[in-house]
Order: sequence, then structure tokens, then C-alpha cells
Amino acid sequence: MIPRGFSRYSPFHANRHIIFNDTCLKRRGGEQMDRFADNYIIMTLQADVSGDGVIDTIYLTGYKEKPEDIFIRNITIIIEDGKTNAKTPVSFTNNAGYNPRIFLGDFTKDAVPDILLSIDSGGSGGFGFYYIYSYKNSTVKKLFDSDEFNKEYKYVVTFKDGCKVAVYSIFFNKTCIIDVSYKKDFYEEQGIYNRSCKLLRPTEGFVPGLNNLYPLKSREKEYYNLLVLQRIIGLFGADTLGYLETVLEWDGNKFIPISETARPVV
Repeated sequence: MIPRGFSRYSPFHANRHIIFNDTCLKRRGGEQMDRFADNYIIMTLQADVSGDGVIDTIYLTGYKEKPEDIFIRNITIIIEDGKTNAKTPVSFTNNAGYNPRIFLGDFTKDAVPDILLSIDSGGSGGFGFYYIYSYKNSTVKKLFDSDEFNKEYKYVVTFKDGCKVAVYSIFFNKTCIIDVSYKKDFYEEQGIYNRSCKLLRPTEGFVPGLNNLYPLKSREKEYYNLLVLQRIIGLFGADTLGYLETVLEWDGNKFIPISETARPVV
């Protein structure tokens, strides 16, 4: 569910253009190169990401053994400055995965588009790797890193009497309760509850990390916030109890949470 007053833009579909401040950020057409050094060019967007009034070019590149391969290694962002033609590579820790893509939008409220990189890990947990970079004044600055988010936002998931699961956010010092009575038969088979939903043994679930991140556009603002989704897990990876939805907003120095909601699967 999207918070009231916001709309979600999903960067997962390969649209041919993106609108930013009524300017079309088009992929380069016939002149687009297929290779950049030893890497393939996966995606190319153009916008004034330096804020100097000149359009820059942002390449997303990666290495594939064969053109048809879907697993990509050595994923790199290369920013070509429109004024100087200088090329600046941007590297990051988690630089291999599936379906890498970039999205350009103003996350820092300065009317200059920033660069959001999204990579699917391909693992069974459905994790993603996400980074946001600014190139304002032709200087690369990291604004968001999903690994850092995972380190800061920790949770304790505990099964309780009455077929309830408590999700405690250490960051927010807040507990949300999820009703899992709809899975009572399953948990009874697993020896977690009896037929009266009495907890038979201490049991904990977990929140494994950031699964998805979406740009979240306020209908009343020109900038984007971030919508972070995390799965709440019961006994094992396939036992999804719900999702945590956290909205982050730039405060001038970093992204801070403005809301967090736990939503059950049913």
C-alpha cells in the first residue's frame, strides 16, 4: 500500500524515456555503443546530473560471458560530463547480479537529478542491492547504500501466545503485532502452537534485509522519497508473514525514516 499523497514509480520496467522536470531523459538511439571497454553497455540515460546546465550521459555497464547471459558481473556506472567530456567511473561493493537498472530523479530536493542503481541478487530471499549517488558539481557522493541500511535497521521477531507474532524495531523502539491464526494448523504441525494457540516453545522469526526499494513521488512535491520493502519471515524463508514498509526522506545530510508500517500477508 502506498502512503496517502504519494505515487510509486517502479524502475523495473525498461521504458524508453523518463520524465524529470518536464525534460525527456532519453536513451541514446542509433549512436549507442554496444561495448564500453571490456563491458557491455546495459543502459544509457542523459540528464544534467552535475547541475551546470549541460546534459551529461550516464552509462550502466557490466561484463557478460555471452551477450545473452542474464547474470552480469563488474557492474559499473560511468558518468560522462557533458561540459568536459571527462568520464568518471562509480564502483560499489555488490557489483554482480541480475537485471541492473538506473533511475534518475531528485532525491535531495535540490532540483538536480540523482542516480539510483538497482540490482537483483537472484537469491532465494529475493534481496536487492541499491545505491544512490549524486554527481552535483561534478563530484560523486554516495547518498544511500542498502548494506548500510540493513546494518542500521534491525528487528526482533518473536512468536507469542494467541497465534501472534511481535515485530520489534530496534531503530524505532516500536513493536508491531501480526496475527498468524490463519496459519494455526501449519504451526501446530510444526510444534509451535497447540490447538488453543498456546505457544509450546520459544520461537523466533527474522527480517532478513532490504528486498525492494522504489522511488516514491509526492503529488505535491518535485522530489522523490524512498519506499523500502522488507519481508517478515516466520520459521524459514518460504514462511512469509508480512512486509515492513519504510518511507525515507532526505533531511539535507542523509535519508531519515518518516514512517514505518508492518503489513500482514492476509
